[in-house]
Amino acid sequence: MNARQYALSIFKAIARGDETFSGYNKPKRTPKHPTKSHVVVAKEGDKIKTIRFGQQGVKGAGKKPKSDSEKARRSSFKARHKKNIDKGKMSAAYWADKVKW
Repeated sequence: MNARQYALSIFKAIARGDETFSGYNKPKRTPKHPTKSHVVVAKEGDKIKTIRFGQQGVKGAGKKPKSDSEKARRSSFKARHKKNIDKGKMSAAYWADKVKW
């Protein structure tokens, strides 16, 4: 195995449309997309789906919100989208919850 083959075996780039992804279930930012802030190629079993999620320019409260208003925003998001988050990797709400909230 030469160096190029070795590098390709470690880094499995995935091309979907005109975008390249570092792997399945690895979200990335999309700063040039007009409306969505992130994209991921989700894979569950043999199903593969490109999912865009998150509103461009809006930050989530993060995993450890500091202020009471950030805590309220985080809990409201989770309550509002609970049903869709529970659907798993093939839903945009799941990825938004994982990455932004």
